[in-house]
Amino acid sequence: MKTIPLILLGCGGVGRQLIQHIVSCRSLHADQGVRLRVLGVSDSKTLLAVSNVSTAELDDGSLLEICRVKSRGSSFTALAGFGEFQVFTDLEVIRKVLDSAMLLGRSAGLALVDCSASSDTLKVLNQVVDLDCCVVLANKKPLTAALEDYDKLVSNPRCVRYESTVGAGLPVIASLNRIISSGDPINNVVGSLSGTLGYVMSEIEEGKPFSEVVKVAKALGYTEPDPRDDLSGMDVARKGLIVARLLGWRINLDNIKIESLYPEEMAPDKMPLEDFLTTGVSSLDESIKERVEKASQNGNVLRYVCVIEGSRCEVGIQELPRNAPLGRLRGSDNVLQVYSRCYKDQPLVIQGAGAGNDTTAAGVLADILDLQDLFP
Repeated sequence: MKTIPLILLGCGGVGRQLIQHIVSCRSLHADQGVRLRVLGVSDSKTLLAVSNVSTAELDDGSLLEICRVKSRGSSFTALAGFGEFQVFTDLEVIRKVLDSAMLLGRSAGLALVDCSASSDTLKVLNQVVDLDCCVVLANKKPLTAALEDYDKLVSNPRCVRYESTVGAGLPVIASLNRIISSGDPINNVVGSLSGTLGYVMSEIEEGKPFSEVVKVAKALGYTEPDPRDDLSGMDVARKGLIVARLLGWRINLDNIKIESLYPEEMAPDKMPLEDFLTTGVSSLDESIKERVEKASQNGNVLRYVCVIEGSRCEVGIQELPRNAPLGRLRGSDNVLQVYSRCYKDQPLVIQGAGAGNDTTAAGVLADILDLQDLFP
């Protein structure tokens, strides 16, 4: 039986869903000859971890209780005395993670799984990599940091997995890696990489006002609490940067041309969220409507896409043929078209659900299991 010790950073929607998957798949994984031994789970402030990382683990009852507490919005302090674990806070969290990595890295191994949305995890991730441990990421921010930090993080590619950073559970990174490894040069990548913006663009195509679609998307939980986090295009730009760097591009976020769906004067630091939702977003309806109608007259539709081609890496709205893979896109699906020597006339098309905690967590779990050959 292979055993993969792991520590989970981040207990939000994706992190909790990952824990649920780990517990529910115990018998499946046993049949596959592998066991995931969870040593600790952290939120933004606190780490719950076993005292002896060499032999102990958080039992499934404790893991499910952690999910219940966090889903209610409570802090980990509500779990004091519940199970056989210790509570670490502030600098103790990093010290416990690094001590665990130092102890296990060269013997049993350790996978540090980052399902947070924080850029603050980068330092500990790089330190863990130095200790011969593995890293699995759903968090995009460490992979879009400065090139020096990125290079360090991916310095041992066999030990790093980040499929869920682009396209949730879709096999985007794996497919690109296979093409690159085969020596087939990729010359063009075009994709709709935001489930939120995919939904918005397909809904306004039906004639619905932009403001109404944004508010419905927020109510459905498709957007971040502040929809401008999605409408700015920054999330798509981060995904584009991850893909571009995988293709060998030596660029940073500020090298990407980004089209925001709202003007600078409506940015979060200049307009309160309530004002944006009540008056700001509705003032954009007419201009968006005109763009939709113009595209329709040309037999096209509007999609928010990422383009990586030649020396160009940009994200924004483009007119596309209605019958093209991206033009046929509906709802929150993601689509990626890859053009290479072998896929010159007919691109490789990867399409499917590109958003959702369940899908993303499933991708993270698959990444963890993909590392099993590196563990004794």
